[in-house]
Amino acid sequence: MNFLLDIDHCLTTLCKGGLIVYPTDTIWGIGCDATNATAVAKIYQLKKRAEHKAMIVLLANEQDIVKYVTHADERIFNYLQTTTKPTTIIYEGATRLAKNLIASDGTIAIRIVQDDFCKSLITKFGKPLVSTSANLSGKASPQNFSTIDQTIIQGVDYVVEHKRTDNTSATPSSIVKWNPEGFAEIIRS
Repeated sequence: MNFLLDIDHCLTTLCKGGLIVYPTDTIWGIGCDATNATAVAKIYQLKKRAEHKAMIVLLANEQDIVKYVTHADERIFNYLQTTTKPTTIIYEGATRLAKNLIASDGTIAIRIVQDDFCKSLITKFGKPLVSTSANLSGKASPQNFSTIDQTIIQGVDYVVEHKRTDNTSATPSSIVKWNPEGFAEIIRS
């Protein structure tokens, strides 16, 4: 299946509030419309994950951050220019996202994707996507498609074809919390 047809299938699924399994710029993830609380709840249920545990949101462009957070410090973008590994930033003041996606302290974890597939998908969808590792809660994150548990594969509405045969081991993103004073605290390197 070609890249664009895969994206079309994802868009159809996401617009109906469905779940997808897809390759991100880090590991394979479970995704849905990050503004749809019902879809987000389906991910928590599928993963058997406690709802107080946050998930990551993916965006295609830096300028989209201001749509979803009220405190976007310009220094974050300068910081991201210095990183070589995909980096997720935890921002204060999440807004316009599904309430069950936002942490109890009002923060949200967002990563700007570099991967062409993800960037195209998010741009065409016109909304942010949830990205959480394609594993059951408490289990290891999949290093590639072949290591995803069948419970996850069978529990979603669409599984992307793109990169299924790529057996390169992948790792999760770095996570940095950006506090209101403008300092980065490394949560996961």
